[in-house]
Amino acid sequence: MILVSCVLICGQVYFDLRIPDFIDEMTILINTAGANASRTWIIGAQMLGCLAASLALSVLTGYLAAKAAAGFTFSLRKELFDKVMSFGDEEIMKFTIPSLITRTTNDISQIQTLISMGLQIAVKAPITAIWAICKIIGRNWQLTALTGAFVAVVVVSVLVVMSIVLPRFRRIQKLTDRINLLVRENLSGINVVQAFNAQDYQNDKFQDVNIEMTFTQLFNQRVFAGLQPIIELATTGLWFSIYWLGAALLIPMALENRVAFFGDIVAFAMYANYILSAFMMMVMIFMMIPPALASAERIMAVLNSDISITEGKKNNKDACENIFEFYDVYFKYPNTRNDMLKKINFKIKKGETVAIIGSTGSGKTTLVNLMMRFYDSTAGLVLLNGVDIKEYDFETLYNTVCLATQKPVIFYGSIEDNIKFGEPDHKLNDKEIDEAIEVAQASEFIGKLKDKKNTIVSQGGKDISGGQKQRLSIARAIARKPEVLILDDSFSALDYKTDAALRREIKEKLSDTTVVMVAQRIGTIKNADKILVLENGELVGIGKHEELLQNCGTYQEIAISQLKTEELAKITKNG
Repeated sequence: MILVSCVLICGQVYFDLRIPDFIDEMTILINTAGANASRTWIIGAQMLGCLAASLALSVLTGYLAAKAAAGFTFSLRKELFDKVMSFGDEEIMKFTIPSLITRTTNDISQIQTLISMGLQIAVKAPITAIWAICKIIGRNWQLTALTGAFVAVVVVSVLVVMSIVLPRFRRIQKLTDRINLLVRENLSGINVVQAFNAQDYQNDKFQDVNIEMTFTQLFNQRVFAGLQPIIELATTGLWFSIYWLGAALLIPMALENRVAFFGDIVAFAMYANYILSAFMMMVMIFMMIPPALASAERIMAVLNSDISITEGKKNNKDACENIFEFYDVYFKYPNTRNDMLKKINFKIKKGETVAIIGSTGSGKTTLVNLMMRFYDSTAGLVLLNGVDIKEYDFETLYNTVCLATQKPVIFYGSIEDNIKFGEPDHKLNDKEIDEAIEVAQASEFIGKLKDKKNTIVSQGGKDISGGQKQRLSIARAIARKPEVLILDDSFSALDYKTDAALRREIKEKLSDTTVVMVAQRIGTIKNADKILVLENGELVGIGKHEELLQNCGTYQEIAISQLKTEELAKITKNG
């Protein structure tokens, strides 16, 4: 399609540059005594035909260019989105969410504008300039040299402007990211902003970035605005200079040569105008290129970025008594100096219920992230069914291990769609969905809704409570029937009664499933087969509830803050 557009543009330029030849012939014909008047009508008709052909080709080229731009950006946007979807937390932290949104929307729109509008100009302008230059070379060296001098002034002016504004366009893209961040921050936290009467404070933060972006844009536009008068002055000055120099060369000529030379001057002036018009079109392109170039660099930075979590090739699981094993596992987050997890060693057998507890920042969620392979360990081995977790393909891994996140994520759509979310290894039927809802203790509140499980919930689940969101998140994980169900502090918004009922249903209905639960409440985890106690990234205790009450100081401290007197008596008795 682009090749066809280029061919059509060449045809358009051909018809445009035929006009000066017809004007040259018309000028000579009018100034020739006894010339055939009908010939002027023929030349006029030919000129109109060229104009009509040029117009038709221009419209067709515009249509094809717009179609090519839309098709290209469609593919680019899909490729960019697919790349972002393959990112892990490390890449998301590197680029930031606001920046990725800007790159997927605004930056791609900049490129689409350049292709749809710039394709015609970028091809037409140089072809027109070169073709017109070829037309004037050989007609008169003095006029050719004069035209070349004016063209040189225009070229130098454009290069100077480009060197000034290009770095500032890159700055504008970063400021766009910053504005996107502030807008998202304010919209997501609008209730907090209003509750703390912080509107003026947030407005000032936004205004600082907005002012900086405005002045940067104004500077760029002023520089470009200064370029336009230079182009127009050059165009007018060239016309004046050609006719002035032409008149000076015409006067000494013999009378019989003046008519032909005058026709050459008129045609030369038109060709020179085409040349400068071509450079004016190039200026328009140069105005679009800097932001599009900056956008392209940002998009390519995403597309060419390395993925920290690469997919393995193993798509089957071997039989193994221990479903999870950690051997001397260390982990630290990117761009940090200290290890978040240090020398972690434990095994989880199939069918066990394992709890993880510890103070805030002790590394509980980080440990879960390694099980889900959201990050890879810095050192040591994480084994799933006796095989390094890095060797599994993602489909096998995430059909084996499923997570109910610490902060429940609810998508816009029906409750049923949220529970069926993703692509499990089998298609969920109504019975399986209802069972998952029942186990997750969500049937009570769903049954009270007008449309039951077909009820539409908003993005983020803002029209349901925190406990209801957690139960839907747990139902979604249960419905996939994973071998390992990870509940990352997923009971925190539940009342004690619902918490107990949910744990009882999981134990009864999912007896063959390995359950790993992160919790803050000892009451939630005390019946687990094994409890892992974390402190400052280290595994300081492992065992059952009664064992840890006797021999783990960290667990005892947590227990003292939560348990009743009769439970604490066990600590005193054995202390």
